[in-house]
Amino acid sequence: MLKAKPSPREIAEKHKELAVQAEKVLHQNDMGDWTRAAPDLYPHQWSWDSAFIAIGLAHLDIGRAARELRTLFAHQWKTGKVPHIVFNPEAPPESYYPDGHYWACAAASPYAPPAPPYTSCLCQPPVHAIAVSRIWDTAKHEDEQTRQETIAFLHDIYPHLFAWHRYLATARDPEGSGLVTIYHPWESGTDNSPRWDAPLSAVEVGDLVPYPRYDLQHVEDVSQRPTTTDYDRYLWLVKLIRRASCDERNIYRCNPFLVKDVLFSAILVDANEALLDIAEVVGASDGEWELIVGWAERGRQGLAACWDENLKLCLDYDLRAAKPLRVRTVAGFAPLIAGQQSSERLEALLGVLDSTAFKASSGLRWPLPPSTSPEELAFHPRRYWRGPVWPVINWLLWRALRRNGERERAEDLRRASLKQLESEGFGEYFDPYTGEPLGSISQSWTAAVALDFLMGGL
Repeated sequence: MLKAKPSPREIAEKHKELAVQAEKVLHQNDMGDWTRAAPDLYPHQWSWDSAFIAIGLAHLDIGRAARELRTLFAHQWKTGKVPHIVFNPEAPPESYYPDGHYWACAAASPYAPPAPPYTSCLCQPPVHAIAVSRIWDTAKHEDEQTRQETIAFLHDIYPHLFAWHRYLATARDPEGSGLVTIYHPWESGTDNSPRWDAPLSAVEVGDLVPYPRYDLQHVEDVSQRPTTTDYDRYLWLVKLIRRASCDERNIYRCNPFLVKDVLFSAILVDANEALLDIAEVVGASDGEWELIVGWAERGRQGLAACWDENLKLCLDYDLRAAKPLRVRTVAGFAPLIAGQQSSERLEALLGVLDSTAFKASSGLRWPLPPSTSPEELAFHPRRYWRGPVWPVINWLLWRALRRNGERERAEDLRRASLKQLESEGFGEYFDPYTGEPLGSISQSWTAAVALDFLMGGL
């Protein structure tokens, strides 16, 4: 008989207020069947945000956590792609740009879901199977009715997850390398990272109509956000992808930005392991089981091929320039997230994580890894993905350390993350030196991972 786990309101006294505030953020951003990423800057449903949000919601309401993902996957493309944004038709038009009408993907592709609501033509890292597995782990401690309802949810969602992973393993990896190809920095989830500086610099922007920067209205300091030059390139790439009718073959042939993303690929490996757990519960076929196992193994092999022996990190690969992208960011810890590393490689990764290049950098408010190494010229402590600390990345690393048997390191990371959130609240990202919350406030996925941190991975 499994012991019932404590609710967030029953955890240690010193963390109760954080749990209550995290629950409040998720409640305020709850749109009924889905959760907006943040109140003002992000009023729509983002793909990997919803996966993290479901992980947090599982500690509050398992049925609502399942509904979060059901709603997202209701807009899955016929190819299996899960769009990176499902646009809220009731959001104020001046809240976010480019909005759903700008994308109009339904008119551009025969594979898009019915609209409205409109979806984007891009995708994001596949945290979803990890979230579903986490929901199931939580449901195991509940009553029989909840367990049976969750099993029914697993049966419903599994074919959608399988189609999503198959799309990534085929359409986004026609070379069979085990590495996912992204067409746009927005697909990485780490939009403005220096990882993309070199391939973006090769993008020649054509004619663009003037466009608004609503994102700049929601921050006190515009230096936190991407530059106008970068935004021009972002919108030009969207235009090119729409011009290619969102067709994978056309994009592969013509798109100037084509990169093998190691962080995306590592999350897919982890997600494939989670999908195997789900496949066991639902009784998936032997053929599907073998495919998932093969995808995970191929992913690890692909990541191994991207290892840089000098930096002791994994590097993205620019397909257009035919060379690795040599910049130290948290994405370099991709093999740690994928798991099952040799002891020598694990030791090397941990050495870099604990070094002055990341967690031991001088002057950090908490021993948490900046998104870009402070030793990189492109480092900026306050600009989007170019240096700030991100709680969701800390969560991924915490999970990875636990899975790699590094329980003490994982606990240290969890404790530091909780101290940051208790001190500064639920910002989108944080200045690594001052601890100041940056970007949007009341960020849903930050609140969600706070709840999972508090439950200690139970």
